[in-house]
Amino acid sequence: MTPLDIGLQSGSKRRAMKWDALAQDVLDGNPIDKNSAISVLQSGDDELLAVLQAAFRVRRHYHGRKVTLQILQNAKSGVCSEDCAFCSQAARYRTGVNQAQIGSSESLVEAGFEAKRLGALTYCMVTSSRSPTNREIETICQSAATLKKTHPDLHLCTSLGMLSFNQAVSLKSAGVDRYNHNLETSRRFFPQVVTTHSYEDRLTTLKNAKEAGLELCCGGILGLGEEIEDRVELAFTVRGLGAHAVPVNFLDPRPGTPMQNRSMLTPAECLRSLAMFRLVHPRCELRLAGGRERCLKSMQPLALYAVDSIFTNGYLTTSGQGLQTDLDMIKDAGFVPNIQNTPPGDQPSKESRHE
Repeated sequence: MTPLDIGLQSGSKRRAMKWDALAQDVLDGNPIDKNSAISVLQSGDDELLAVLQAAFRVRRHYHGRKVTLQILQNAKSGVCSEDCAFCSQAARYRTGVNQAQIGSSESLVEAGFEAKRLGALTYCMVTSSRSPTNREIETICQSAATLKKTHPDLHLCTSLGMLSFNQAVSLKSAGVDRYNHNLETSRRFFPQVVTTHSYEDRLTTLKNAKEAGLELCCGGILGLGEEIEDRVELAFTVRGLGAHAVPVNFLDPRPGTPMQNRSMLTPAECLRSLAMFRLVHPRCELRLAGGRERCLKSMQPLALYAVDSIFTNGYLTTSGQGLQTDLDMIKDAGFVPNIQNTPPGDQPSKESRHE
């Protein structure tokens, strides 16, 4: 072995020890600071496995090897008044997404029963809008009450846009457990993404939901053109809110949106980001969300070393890789699907489902 080989091995060992020490610090109850989080995102390709191992130590300590499955239901599609530059459901963009008002309570309940049958622990009803109307709140509440009466163990989440305190109280009273409202990015970068409402508007909604007794589900989208410091700022802002669940999406540029020509993050960038979010949020449910198949590609299973939850069976306007493929991926990587029951055989994604 040459001196160069010895030096390279020593350098790799020192880097691995650095990330292991960071993981141990988190496990000892010491929250990492922003500089440490930035260093995770700046780590080199030779350090990627060591960074993932650090994240996995924390993930395994708090969540074991279980992977929770979540299923979305797009309850109202393509009619949103807002100008989120990444979103194919904004009515002002020509994206080809089907436009549909909210369906009946019966249809939402039926979709919830199907989510339960497929083994999902959480069923999330989502509408594309600035904020819900009274009729939409009533429909969601009726659906939630029926689902909870039949399946009290099914965790219910809603994502309906900006919410008043009274609306949040109504959802909680009907049996909704959790409210999703993503911040999307940092406060600094937010005006480059959305102009029809403010960052403060989103924070107010999260405050209303929390004060009403709802759990918070809050994360964002990476790859919008932000700097790595913005990703860290988002992670720390969400930590300050006390979120129970943190979904991390990766931009999958949608034709017809202002961001249609943005380059996607590389698989390594995605994995570093997930590792950073895990170290910042050791106890939270960290969910791998939209864009995972296209951005992570063949390295998708490695994400399970950081996250403990995934959306399955499709998103909102893009199809996923299918429930059975997700189950196989989880098992093949040595993890355990955390499901309500054993789902039937191959359940391919419905082509009518979109992200």
